Amino acid sequence: MKKLLSVVVLAIGMTVGLGGCSSTPRATPAERLAFYEAHAGDPVRSFRMFGRLNGWTPLGNNAMVVWTRPNEAWLLNFSGPCQDLQFATSITISHFSNTVTARFDTVTPIGPGISTVGRIPCRIDTIRPIDTQALNQSREEIRQAESAARQDAPPAEPPSN
Repeated sequence: MKKLLSVVVLAIGMTVGLGGCSSTPRATPAERLAFYEAHAGDPVRSFRMFGRLNGWTPLGNNAMVVWTRPNEAWLLNFSGPCQDLQFATSITISHFSNTVTARFDTVTPIGPGISTVGRIPCRIDTIRPIDTQALNQSREEIRQAESAARQDAPPAEPPSN
């Protein structure tokens, strides 16, 4: 099953990577969400967060990945749309005693032009651990496939006047 999942993820990456001839288009939020979901484990009740986040990635309005350490990441799905998440320059996560808990804690997007006055925070519905080793391996396979495709592509013709 894991092998089939890896093939599906690689196929998605290849489709995204080979979609354009002159430049590689950026994956849509739905494609990025599918990529992370393919590397996510079963839902857990909570995770420990010490200090600051190592990074975060919005995946549309209903999900995001947070990196608590370089090799530890969590897929957070929200109970509803998270307004302005794609425009945020930072986020805050409510948590008690260094533990982020599903269906209890929230994420609040912060950034220029994003008002926190009267904003309803984004409630975390589910938390799933990310297999970061498999994720990084898939990324490397996609990079190698894209590199091979670029080497095999015919040279671009110069524009005619």
